[in-house]
Amino acid sequence: MPNQPALPPVPQPAPLYYLDNFQQALDWLQQRYVDLLDRQELDFIRCFTALPETSRALLVRLIMRKGPHFRSDRLRYGEIGDIHDAAAPLLELGWITEDHPLDALELGKLLRREELLALLPAVAGLHTLRKPQLIEQLRSQRPGQGSFCQWCPDHPARLFTLLVGDLCEGLRLMFFGNLRQGWEEFVLTQLGVFRYEQVALTPDSRGFQCREDINGYRHLYRCHQALDDGLPTTDVVALLGDEPLSNPWLGSRRARLEFTLARQLEREEQLDAALELYQRSGWRGARQRRIRILEKRQQHRQAYDLVQSALAEPEDDAELQLVLRAQRRLARKLGQPVLPVTGGADAALIELTLPGPHPLGVELAVCEHLSSDEAPVHYVENALIPGLFGLLCWEAIFHPLPGAFFHPFHSAPADLYSHDFHIRRRTQFERCLARLEDASYHSHIRRQWELKQGIQTPFIHWGLLTEELLEQALHCLPAAHLRLWFRRLLADLRSHRAGMPDLIQFYPREQRYRMIEVKGPGDRLQDNQRRWLAFCAEHGMPVEVCHVRWSS
Repeated sequence: MPNQPALPPVPQPAPLYYLDNFQQALDWLQQRYVDLLDRQELDFIRCFTALPETSRALLVRLIMRKGPHFRSDRLRYGEIGDIHDAAAPLLELGWITEDHPLDALELGKLLRREELLALLPAVAGLHTLRKPQLIEQLRSQRPGQGSFCQWCPDHPARLFTLLVGDLCEGLRLMFFGNLRQGWEEFVLTQLGVFRYEQVALTPDSRGFQCREDINGYRHLYRCHQALDDGLPTTDVVALLGDEPLSNPWLGSRRARLEFTLARQLEREEQLDAALELYQRSGWRGARQRRIRILEKRQQHRQAYDLVQSALAEPEDDAELQLVLRAQRRLARKLGQPVLPVTGGADAALIELTLPGPHPLGVELAVCEHLSSDEAPVHYVENALIPGLFGLLCWEAIFHPLPGAFFHPFHSAPADLYSHDFHIRRRTQFERCLARLEDASYHSHIRRQWELKQGIQTPFIHWGLLTEELLEQALHCLPAAHLRLWFRRLLADLRSHRAGMPDLIQFYPREQRYRMIEVKGPGDRLQDNQRRWLAFCAEHGMPVEVCHVRWSS
């Protein structure tokens, strides 16, 4: 084999990189959130800074690991040294403890199988039991609680339990504005794994403006966790409560959670509770679900009245599509006029019989079958049009508005999916879209593709948007079509980023293209795909639906 070029070495972080990053976040919070930090958080920051370096490092290691219980013999960090020496100041402050009570189930998660066997009386057949069975044996014999050293007095390890995890979670929430991102974002950025757009942040750039907002977010998060952990849906609804939130962003998050809970209640056939919660939620799609429940309960007149309200003022294309179907069903039952089907122009149809099934999927089978040197085909799905949109409108998307960016690790503005996202940036978006009028968009998109390569953004799949694909798209896609696609995206970024045709074929000599939605045997068009196909066909964009059968 020919010699392969050596890959550049991956840069290694400094031994205490995680401690430096955590301290950087604490400094950031003191600069921007000092008025929202409570006494306990301020005391934590002050005491943390005064601790020995090894103790600070150990605490951050525990904060970043899954806990809250940690065996000392499993804490091995060369840069920290003796774990017990590092732990002593943390024990004195009460930030960790060795005396946390454990039941048999909690203890069993911390012990190996042979360690569990040592706690049980030697009886016949015990060695054949699996670990969960051994834990059950231990629980039946010793149902109470005790500290680790009480359970295992002869064990050489000590057990440390983190007691400030909840406090540090609150600090992480203030820094990131969410609990989705973690402290590892720092090192991933330092290593070049992730790159983020550097947006100018003012001293008052922050995600929360008052303590009530922080508490409200954490309450919603706990309710989400309770649902994920299997708490009965009705109990989660009770935990959530119905007290209104003054913060519009948190109100939107609450409405979405209420919709999720109502959907689960509907699946559980608790229709009265689901109907009430859908009505309270008002989240997008809730009205259509109410119509479905009323239909299911044979309350056709109430359902029909709700359909009429939706037709008069639909919240989006998706709702309009669904309530038109409901109108036709209900009108027949109630003897009302049935609205005609207005699907617009239809996409052209291709039928293919190909050898298969293809190991990489039906889309790749069609791609290989249709592609040629003169007319290459690319599998793009939802990546090409949003990618071009993201490059052309980069400065509008990352425009530093208040409440949009508040830390260095944003892949998108915090209000990306809010109803007024486009409205707040209308001037910036119009300036970007104006480039489509004078062909300057070609050079602008190329320049952005080079400058922003690899930066995190929800619109661009860098591995798919190659230079070859970019050049063919700029050569063959007319500006008028780009303008229509981009404006449709802006109308509803959450919904309209999905459902685009799978393939695109370019004809460079003729400077034209066609898009192809691929459907394999037994597959059919989804509603969002139908809406995109109808939009393209309505505006004279070449789009086709390809149905594939396997010859074998």
